[in-house]
Amino acid sequence: MTPLILGGGPAGAAAAIVLARAGIRATVLERHRDTGDALCGGFLSWRTLDALAALGIERDRLGVERITRVRLFAGGRMAEARLPAPAIAVSRRHLDTLLIDHAAALGTGVERGVAVRAVEEGTIRTADGATLTPETLFLATGKHDVRGAARPADARGSDPTLGLRQRRSRCVTLDRLVGDAIELHLFDRGYAGIARQEDGSTNICLAVHRSRLDAAGDPGRLLAELATESPPLGERLAAGDGSAVEAVANVPYGWRATAGVSGRFRLGDQAAVIPSLAGEGMGIALASGASAASAWLAGGANAAPRWQRDFADRAAHPLRIAGTVRALAERPALSAPLLSIAARTGLIHVIARLTRIDHATH
Repeated sequence: MTPLILGGGPAGAAAAIVLARAGIRATVLERHRDTGDALCGGFLSWRTLDALAALGIERDRLGVERITRVRLFAGGRMAEARLPAPAIAVSRRHLDTLLIDHAAALGTGVERGVAVRAVEEGTIRTADGATLTPETLFLATGKHDVRGAARPADARGSDPTLGLRQRRSRCVTLDRLVGDAIELHLFDRGYAGIARQEDGSTNICLAVHRSRLDAAGDPGRLLAELATESPPLGERLAAGDGSAVEAVANVPYGWRATAGVSGRFRLGDQAAVIPSLAGEGMGIALASGASAASAWLAGGANAAPRWQRDFADRAAHPLRIAGTVRALAERPALSAPLLSIAARTGLIHVIARLTRIDHATH
């Protein structure tokens, strides 16, 4: 029986591509009828670009602009350093479309508009009342949990993190301010990542603790507070035409699936959730999808528990480093004095390398 893949994002598509290349035509169930633009920073590191190329997605198809620098802001200070190698920022609509279309071209079955309500005792129940009993399930639903296979509630912590995003239209001011950099603006109990994407728009994503958002009252008031608190961030929030603020609740940064069950491979954010300031979420999604598919090809459904443990071990070090950096970043009084030191000594390069995931598929 061929595997079933829940979710047509990068993790699910990567698994489908690896399976299809081996002659296995899996089926992908995607709850959205059209490819959306998931709330995501969209940063693709040099290693992630190599992983995409190995899957058949060359970097020039992702966009022509390159990100060559990282720029950090905290407590009225700024530091800048070159990245170890060029990167790209891309909208999830563009990336997901390229990946799932490539999987379909290789023979993967893609069924859209199929919402899965529960995964219980090996049976999948869909919103229209259908039941499916695949021997192997690749769970690649991203930040969206499915009843019966949800990540534990305590993974969110006592002051959970929310993701917020606003897209700014292309304009001369943002082209000049952001340029070829990925920016991180650090503030009390959160940070904002800013980068220009393949269509020229600027993606502004924030990770904010609920206590900070509650204190402000709502996302609009929070952005106004941050614009006053951090003039460089305020300048970027004021430029171009802004979309409505989107939000996703309770992002369990630092969580890993350390154990598994036969026949179920948890991929992407369902396997490990790295703090977004590391810019490695897409790398983890692709690495998990490709390596899980390779494990299934070698050992079938029974390979899932060992693969899940092994992947959790691979993700542990990047998540630990990113978590430490995040804890410091969310305290600008501590992080601001370290910015110039980090840029001058090459520490930013070291952190960038240490937070990458291993893309080995064996």
